[in-house]
Amino acid sequence: MGNQLIVEYLSAHEFFSGLSEETLKYLCEYSSEFAIKKGQILFQQGENADKFYVVRNGRIAIQMPAIIGPSLEIQTLGKDQVLGWSWLISPYKWNFQAMPEEDSELLMFDGTTILARCEKEPKFGYELLKKFAALMSVRLDAARQKMMDEWNPAGFA
Repeated sequence: MGNQLIVEYLSAHEFFSGLSEETLKYLCEYSSEFAIKKGQILFQQGENADKFYVVRNGRIAIQMPAIIGPSLEIQTLGKDQVLGWSWLISPYKWNFQAMPEEDSELLMFDGTTILARCEKEPKFGYELLKKFAALMSVRLDAARQKMMDEWNPAGFA
């Protein structure tokens, strides 16, 4: 996928709607295509977070590792869904882990470089922060709901 095709894809993508063409071109400059096989770990909780992704094809499971036993699957993301917000928020560590449920193709963005521009240009950073804050809210709500459904602790609503 060439740069112009990535810009066109991002401009039509719901998550990136409202961002200026200049911002989309900048994001495109720091993106690359990335393929991952089923069962490989995309990232693990606690590792340094310096990227974010858009799922182009495939399915990625977002999981919360358990102290004992299997990980708790929080959500499964599919085509066109955005993955990763930890690159934007200190301490820049992944809060979940991600693993493909099938071979998957992603657009991978260089969060370190994009974050540096956010720091230099507050308007640019604020526009991205608003987008990713909404994503954080959805992801954390899904985690809370899944934990309540699976673990059903007494005394919690």
